[in-house]
Amino acid sequence: MDSKKQTPVKYYVGIDVGSASVRAALVDGFGTVVAHADQPIQIWEPQPDHYEQSSADIWAACCSVTKKVVCGVDASQIRGVGFDATCSLVVVDKQFQPLAVNCEGQNYRNVIMWMDHRAVSQVEHINATQHRVLSYVGGVMSVEMQPPKLLWLKENLQESCWEKAGYFFDLPDFLSWKATGVTARSLCTVVCKWTYTSDGGWDDSFWKMIGLEDLVKDKYEKIGNHVLSPGESVGKGLTPEAAKDLGLPEGIAVAASLIDAHAGGLGVIGADVKGHNLPCENQPITARVAMICGTSSCHMGVSETPIFVPGVWGPYFSAMVPGLWLNEGGQSATGKLIDHVVQGHVAFPELQSKAAASAHSIYTYLNSHLDLIKKSLPVGFLTVDLHVWPDFHGNRSPLTDLTLKGMVVGLTLSRGLDELALIYLATIQAIAEAMAKMGKIGRVVQPNHQHKRFYDKKYEVFLKLVEHQREYRSIMNSF
Repeated sequence: MDSKKQTPVKYYVGIDVGSASVRAALVDGFGTVVAHADQPIQIWEPQPDHYEQSSADIWAACCSVTKKVVCGVDASQIRGVGFDATCSLVVVDKQFQPLAVNCEGQNYRNVIMWMDHRAVSQVEHINATQHRVLSYVGGVMSVEMQPPKLLWLKENLQESCWEKAGYFFDLPDFLSWKATGVTARSLCTVVCKWTYTSDGGWDDSFWKMIGLEDLVKDKYEKIGNHVLSPGESVGKGLTPEAAKDLGLPEGIAVAASLIDAHAGGLGVIGADVKGHNLPCENQPITARVAMICGTSSCHMGVSETPIFVPGVWGPYFSAMVPGLWLNEGGQSATGKLIDHVVQGHVAFPELQSKAAASAHSIYTYLNSHLDLIKKSLPVGFLTVDLHVWPDFHGNRSPLTDLTLKGMVVGLTLSRGLDELALIYLATIQAIAEAMAKMGKIGRVVQPNHQHKRFYDKKYEVFLKLVEHQREYRSIMNSF
C-alpha cells in the first residue's frame, strides 16, 4: 500500500487551438484535468470573407498556456504532448519562415483560416470537374477545404507566395512540425481536408485536373508525403528548441495531431455513458453521433462500412477512430453567429454594463433576462413571431450552398434589451433547427416533449425561409 502511494503521477499535456484562442490542459494518468489555461489569438479580416492569422502568434500562445499548466509540476513526470487545431492553411517558405497569404505582403499573416471564403471561384472550378475524389466529400467540395485555397494562392499570389512556398501545412500538422522538426502529416488532416485516402494516398489526376500539377512533380513534398495515424508518435519527440519554448522536457513523445472538432468528436464518441440511462448505453460507438460546438459546429458519426451521403463530408477511413469510417456535417457559423447577432445589436452596451454589474457573463445575463420576460409562457415560446435562417456565412451541409444568406423575419422598431434577448433566443433556436436537419459525461440534457408541437411549427417556418430565399433569388435573377 505504501509503495503505491509513493508511485509518481504521470502527466500529459493537451494543446487545443481554436479559432479565437488557445487552450492547454494538464491531465494525469487517470484522465483527471489537473490544470488548464487559455489565451486569445489574433484574427485579421483585411477584406470581406478573408480571415487570416499568424503561425508565430499561435505558437507563442501555445507556449504561454503550456508553461502555465505545468508550473509547479515535476517535469520529469510529463510523458507526452498532443496538439489539435482548426483546419486552417499555414504557408511557410523553403526555410520554414512565414510567407504572406495576402496582397499586402504581411509575412506574419501566413495562415488562411478555415472559415475564409476567398476561394469561391476556385472551388466552383474544382466542383465542375466532378472528379472521383469529390465522392468522399459529399459530392461537393467546400470552400473551407485546402485545395481551393491552394489554387487561389497560385492564381492570385503566384510570385510572392506560390513560387516561394516550401511547405503548405494544415495547422495541426504545423504544430507537430514545430514541436518535432518532422514534416509528417496526420491522416486526420490530409484525409478530411486535402483529398488523401487511406488506401490510395494522393490522386495525381485530381491535382493535375484542377491546375495544381506542380504539387505532383515534387512528389507531394510541399503538402505531405509521409502520413501518420492520429496519436502515433512523431519523430524523436520534442526538440530542444521546442522544449525550451513550451517549458517541457526534451524528447518527450509528441502525438500526431487531430483537427480540433475531431479531437472533440473522439472524446464524445468514446465517452463513458454508464449510469445515465441513455439509449446508447451498452451499444457500440457506431450508435452515437457527436455534436461539437464552437465558432462553427460539427456533427460526427462513425460506421463500420463507408456511407456516401450527398452534402455530408466523408466517408473518411480511420480519420478519427482507427478502422472506422467517419461522416461529418455541420454549419460554418454558430458560436460566431451568436456573437455577431448579440454584439451587433444597439442594446449591446447596455447588456455589457448590466452583465458586468451582476458579475455574470453576457450570455448568463441574457438567459436570466429571458426568464424574467417570459411570464407564464415557456421561454422558447417568446419567439412565436420571430424567425431566423442562420446561414449568414453560407450553408456547409446538407445544402452545400455557399451563396445562401442569413434571414430574420419579425423585426420591429424596438431597440431595447428585451429585443436583444429575443433575437439571441431566435438565433439559438435557428442553429438548433439547422442541427436537427443534419441528421465522461458532465451533464445530460433531456428534451421537453410537452413543447414538441410548438417546435414542429417553428421548424416548418424554418424550412420555408430557405425556400422563400431561393424564390426571391430566382425573381431577381430574371431582372
